[in-house]
Amino acid sequence: MTRVKGGFRAHNRHKKILKLARGYRGAKSKLYRPAHEQVMHSLAYSFAHRKDRKHDFRKLWIARINAAARNNGLSYSRFIYGLNKAGVAVNRKILSEMAIHDESSFVQLIELAKSNL
Repeated sequence: MTRVKGGFRAHNRHKKILKLARGYRGAKSKLYRPAHEQVMHSLAYSFAHRKDRKHDFRKLWIARINAAARNNGLSYSRFIYGLNKAGVAVNRKILSEMAIHDESSFVQLIELAKSNL
């Protein structure tokens, strides 16, 4: 049987990795082996950090809600507890936006939460 070298496939695989590695410093964008290593790490990081971003935003929203609630004499945990008892189903992203842009309606929610404690 004749020998098949597979240079075409290997060249295409290398090209694909080096294309993903554009913009990296030094050998990581020029040589296949370090580029492959860096691309694999980068893809893993981007997957994990897409998940982390969701946690980061939730932390930011909670910090904003807490600050706005404390300005109106209520802690974050008491505020959320009061809203839950009142049966108000508003997520933290919307509460955060209300605290920044629509203070009057946020104060109404604070009063509602206080009355249900």
